[in-house]
Amino acid sequence: MNGWYAVFRKEAANIFVSPIAYAVMAIFLVIAGFFFWANLSLLSLLSLKAANNPMLSQQINFTDIVVRPLIQNMSIVMLFVMPLVSMRLFSEEKKSGSIELLLTYPITDLGVLAGKFFAALVFLGVMLAGTLSFPVLLFAYGATEFGPMFTGYLGLFLMGAAFMSLGMFLSSLTENQIVAGTISFGAALMFWIISWTSSFAGEKAGYVLKQLSILEHMESFHKGILSLPDLSFFVLFTAFFLFLTARSLETCRWKG
Repeated sequence: MNGWYAVFRKEAANIFVSPIAYAVMAIFLVIAGFFFWANLSLLSLLSLKAANNPMLSQQINFTDIVVRPLIQNMSIVMLFVMPLVSMRLFSEEKKSGSIELLLTYPITDLGVLAGKFFAALVFLGVMLAGTLSFPVLLFAYGATEFGPMFTGYLGLFLMGAAFMSLGMFLSSLTENQIVAGTISFGAALMFWIISWTSSFAGEKAGYVLKQLSILEHMESFHKGILSLPDLSFFVLFTAFFLFLTARSLETCRWKG
């Protein structure tokens, strides 16, 4: 991983001076904030109704009404915005021709890959950190549990890293950012909904489809459960597409 930090600093600087990055962050925060407000409004409405109905008050669960839907909605928004970040990671370098110069430096392919990926993860972390005011507000009023919130954010970060690795691989295959972003979104969406056909795909095929579905593996995080199989899925998913990206860089170096 020789030279990865130099690539990391360069890529992080490029990301945080890009208007696309700030537009993506702003879109994510505005939509997440809207969902947070909508969930709290629903809770307030149910609480008013429960004041006259003791049976209803026993069924109100803050985590189920506010926290879990918030995490689920944020994960859907990330499905749309992550390709906008990953689409430029390599395609921009290929279009400008700087990828050839980069690969001639005394930096290993793994160093280039690690530097860009870690820079993307920093952006992901900053974007998610912008929503931490939601749990802070909830904890201040003692209205939520730590477990579901922690696992929810961990799931969001792991899912974002998985989408980023997928997008990096597809970005390394083309010099057109729009093409890279479009294909990345389509591929991420396919991994999201692939389990929808499991009920009529047969027992064995249905099981495989469920195991490949990001949506299925996010369920435990939404419920406040840390599941080793689900953790392993996201780690292996990310590692697999990083491996493919490394092979793609080797091809670029060989052609150069």
